[in-house]
Amino acid sequence: MMAESRVLDRPIEDRRSYRMIGGVYVDDFAHYVFFDPDLQGRWQSIIRAFPDDRVHFVSASADFMTILVRIDGPHDGYKFELIDISKHEASELGNVYRGLTAPLEVRRITYEAADGLQIPGYLTLPAGGPATMLPLILLAHGGPAVRDTSDFDWWAQALAAQGYAVLQPNYRGSATSQAFMQAGFGQWGRKMQTDLSDGVRYLAAQGIVDPARVCIVGASYGGYAALAGVTLDHGIYRCAVSVAGPSDLKLMLRWSNGKYGGRSSIAERYWERFMAVSGPDDAALEAISPIRHLDAVSVPVLLIHGRDDTVVPYEQSEAMYDALRRAKKQVDLVTLKHEDHWLSRGETRLQMLQTSIDFLRANNPPD
Repeated sequence: MMAESRVLDRPIEDRRSYRMIGGVYVDDFAHYVFFDPDLQGRWQSIIRAFPDDRVHFVSASADFMTILVRIDGPHDGYKFELIDISKHEASELGNVYRGLTAPLEVRRITYEAADGLQIPGYLTLPAGGPATMLPLILLAHGGPAVRDTSDFDWWAQALAAQGYAVLQPNYRGSATSQAFMQAGFGQWGRKMQTDLSDGVRYLAAQGIVDPARVCIVGASYGGYAALAGVTLDHGIYRCAVSVAGPSDLKLMLRWSNGKYGGRSSIAERYWERFMAVSGPDDAALEAISPIRHLDAVSVPVLLIHGRDDTVVPYEQSEAMYDALRRAKKQVDLVTLKHEDHWLSRGETRLQMLQTSIDFLRANNPPD
């Protein structure tokens, strides 16, 4: 806990001693705090040198007189800078992504869910033209107990570059605060899901998006939300992309029990708390498992999954694909060979991105 009652979300460590020398707290974006006043003064001087941009700490020399930072903003783009404290100089090292000179605009928004809860989120807008009647991609984050910020998001930026508005809601259950995260307990597939479609309705009412041109995309829990969007909360989206998303929650919990040592494990308690169930045989799982509601699917679905996923097993997408095929629904399955849950390999991450963009352009043209 900081002196100003600020809780740190992650530490900054001395790379030689592994001693904690500071930390990062996150609200709309990441803020860096160093315990040593001299180090904090150096950091503040760097921030002042880039007044229109976000500055992210990457690494530093042992004496912290040379500091590598990542810049994110409309003035300097998205690039790396090497700071020499003794010379008061900054040297540009190059763009983070080749060809990307400036991130697209990200707006912070807040809208009201059906029960009155205020839902924060971020809207990334395509370049050029007014923000009116745009096609929309709802990009749901995983977790669910994590959060989106307004910092650079490669997935949202890539989709917006295609001409889509991209909404990233921090639905209830997101880690914006302890109370807000706890508001998601028992709401998996329920209010956590309608928080997403409430965001679509809000943007449509504002005239920002065209409600007839909306697709839902996500990975992990976000992949589940994409499948739930066309099964449990259908009628909102004209297509869905699920990356490593659970589809059969009964099988998912049985697999988790086997891997983590039964219902007493931390992982199992985490799932059950959000799902409001008492194990894999709880009948309540039927109501929130997309694979049990195939009749509701009336739009194209794309499933993408790493073959070596150890968090959500590949069989979750394989079973959903087989079930949708038997039900004569429009579905494709893309298998990412030798890939994990986090899309750690650049080649397959690019494959996921290109495949999903091709699918979205075919089923929800941005032009």
